[in-house]
Amino acid sequence: MLLPNHSGYTLEAGVDEVGRGCLAGPVVAAAVILPPGYQHPLLNDSKKLTKKTREMLREEITQNAVAWAIGEASPKEIDKVNILNATYLAMHRALEALQQQPEYLLVDGNRFKPYSQVPFSCMVKGDGRFLSIAAASVLAKTYRDELMCKLATENPYYGWEQNAGYPTKAHRAGIAAHGATMHHRKSFALLPRQLNLL
Repeated sequence: MLLPNHSGYTLEAGVDEVGRGCLAGPVVAAAVILPPGYQHPLLNDSKKLTKKTREMLREEITQNAVAWAIGEASPKEIDKVNILNATYLAMHRALEALQQQPEYLLVDGNRFKPYSQVPFSCMVKGDGRFLSIAAASVLAKTYRDELMCKLATENPYYGWEQNAGYPTKAHRAGIAAHGATMHHRKSFALLPRQLNLL
């Protein structure tokens, strides 16, 4: 059973990101404040859920959350400031967009750049431990997957509708045959090193 709260504050926001390891597309973060005592039997780390369950939960979360928001950092920003700093940027943008100022932040992972003097805790594998982080992981993943499907219609050679920009064989084959797009992260190793020499 996932925990509803860590800090004791009512307005505790769960924060999570998706897309750090991708070769293309933005890194996306979500922040979610759930109502006190909120529970849902299916809510869990988005990676452990089916697409259908994630979509159902997305609707459930956006309708019932006290506040929720999405933030992103573009491939250009990732190339400019590096993926870790771009992740913080996306998280801060999500927090800035919240309609309710949180009293406390629960951040998935082991590192975070402080935001606006709001106290926080980093939670390793927090998306499988806390409801608010799990909710953030669902919103971030469903938003990003949808975005990558849209981008796939304009950039059909990379299989983004299936791989969401992650480094699969099909994605790398597309890069080898058609080159990189404006959505690719140029600072990442888009192809294995030996292919870069060809």
